[in-house]
Amino acid sequence: MRRTRLRVAVLGASGYTGGELLRLLGCHPYVTVTNVTADKSVGLPVTSLFPNLETFHGFRFAPLHVEPILKKVDLVFSALPHTKSMEPVTECVQAGKPVIDLSADFRLTQAETYERWYGIPHASPTLLKKAVYGLPELHRARIRWARLVAAPGCYPTAAILQLAPLLAHRMIQTDTIVVDSKSGISGAGRSPALPYHFAEAHDSMTAYNVTRHRHTPEIEQELNRLLDGKNPKGKEASVKIVFTPHLIPMNRGLLSTAYAKLRTPLTNDTATTLYKDFYANERFVRILEESTSISPTHVRGSNFCDIGVFVNQRTNHVVAVSALDNLVKGAAGQAIQSMNLMMGFSEETALTSPGIFP
Repeated sequence: MRRTRLRVAVLGASGYTGGELLRLLGCHPYVTVTNVTADKSVGLPVTSLFPNLETFHGFRFAPLHVEPILKKVDLVFSALPHTKSMEPVTECVQAGKPVIDLSADFRLTQAETYERWYGIPHASPTLLKKAVYGLPELHRARIRWARLVAAPGCYPTAAILQLAPLLAHRMIQTDTIVVDSKSGISGAGRSPALPYHFAEAHDSMTAYNVTRHRHTPEIEQELNRLLDGKNPKGKEASVKIVFTPHLIPMNRGLLSTAYAKLRTPLTNDTATTLYKDFYANERFVRILEESTSISPTHVRGSNFCDIGVFVNQRTNHVVAVSALDNLVKGAAGQAIQSMNLMMGFSEETALTSPGIFP
């Protein structure tokens, strides 16, 4: 345990994820936030964008100049957008500062895969090999010693956690996986765009980026690791999924339903026991037996992921349902969970509050 408070910076803090980081860090007993950046809001008080943080943070947003920040901090969170984190994160890592990046820029292990899905070459391909995927339930040991953690997205977190026990125990046919996910509007970020206006999104539901959502390779990468570790070089991945995200008219929360065909028959009770055993020591994963108990409204504002597993014996399919808060377990909370591991704090620190209900 550190004897002095950990000094942290939050880069790109004006978005929903940045605000959630500041909210949770404001209650962390061993952390002091020393620097907050947002290029489009330079000079504005943090509370002008996040009135809920009144009395918690008295900062004004500063421009993103990495070098002077590094002299004042022990660890850096980057909440910059996808494709914008590479250079600042690389600069921080090269200066010897541990970094937790909440964008997708360091989640994929292959630079070619990143370029194919994000449309630009990766600026720091060598760092991709050193980054640790920040899902503590699967990579806890590596996170403890990491210098660069790539925090997962909300969709991948829900999908990977809901399917991990089935893949780890080789229970499903890997070419039959369908993931159908629905997220609140905050998952699209804070930048204004027509589809997210009240009149466009309210009383509606929309599928988007069908067959081409950028989280697809991230989910496949981590599910393949559960099978046989790294795939031999040059071979196709064993797991291929059909992933479809949907926008639903609520502020925050995510519900994911995954379907797959079983390799051998399985009972509902046996499947539930499998999940309970797999996550027996995981504080933030809760296995529920009633499908109606799994809802984003039950985990709102918390770092919990609720999961249920159900077997359709008539068709020999298994259905796994998961719910989480896209801004907490799907972003800021999970990042802080990794920070706690990296810095030797109790993993649960500042994250044990139950969801807000109703």
